[in-house]
Order: sequence, then C-alpha cells, then structure tokens
Amino acid sequence: MKKVFLAGVVAAAMMAGQVAIAGDTDPLFVNLVSDGHRGTMGLTFSSKQQERGHPLTVFLNDEAVRIAAKSNAQKFKSEQELIAAILAKGGTVIVCPMCMKHYGVAKEDLIPGVKISNPEIAGGALFKDNTKTLTW
Repeated sequence: MKKVFLAGVVAAAMMAGQVAIAGDTDPLFVNLVSDGHRGTMGLTFSSKQQERGHPLTVFLNDEAVRIAAKSNAQKFKSEQELIAAILAKGGTVIVCPMCMKHYGVAKEDLIPGVKISNPEIAGGALFKDNTKTLTW
C-alpha cells in the first residue's frame, strides 16, 4: 500500500513539474483599461513577463487608449517608453477603435508600432493555444 501511495505522489510531482515547464512560454494577452499609475503597473508587469519568454499582446482599451497618443507624450512618457520597449522586443500593442473614437484619439496620433485592433487581430492573439489573459 505504501508503495502505491509513494508511486502516486511521485507521478503527481512529475506531472506538476511538466505543467510548470509547459507554461514557461505561454502567450500572455493583457487587457489594459487604465492609464496613469494603473496603466504603468500593467505595462511594467507585461514587459517583465515578456522578458521571461512569454509572447505578449497588450490590448489598450477604455482610458488606456490615451497612453498610445503622441499628443499625450508628456503626460504618458514612461508608459510610451514601456510600449516602445515591448514593441522592440517583438510584442504587439493593439488599440480599441471604439475607445479611440470615444476619447478623441486619431489614427494619425498613434505612436509608431501600435496597431488599431479588429476582431481578427484581437481574436488571433486572445485565442492562440495556451494563452493566459489578464485585465489591468
């Protein structure tokens, strides 16, 4: 009986280790809805996960679309630097077009590399196998 129990514990430990290993490079999709301090926290968290090998997509919507506007460069300097770093490392940053309209952010005002989202772009990233999601 003890041998069966021990074998079960060993098997469970091995499977747990495999799950952790399998998750090391899972894609991350971050739904960022805030600007300011919360936006900075979300972008910082996202970039740290990207540095750990997770392919990253950040979806800026609601108030967060203001972060991506060149006209807000002074107000959101650190956030725009984080976005530039995410993009430079191969990440994707997409922006909600409805939210852009609501907050008066024009396509021409987007910082370089940021893409206007659509169902194909967002869905392609969100529903990629093993993707983890987080809203900030």
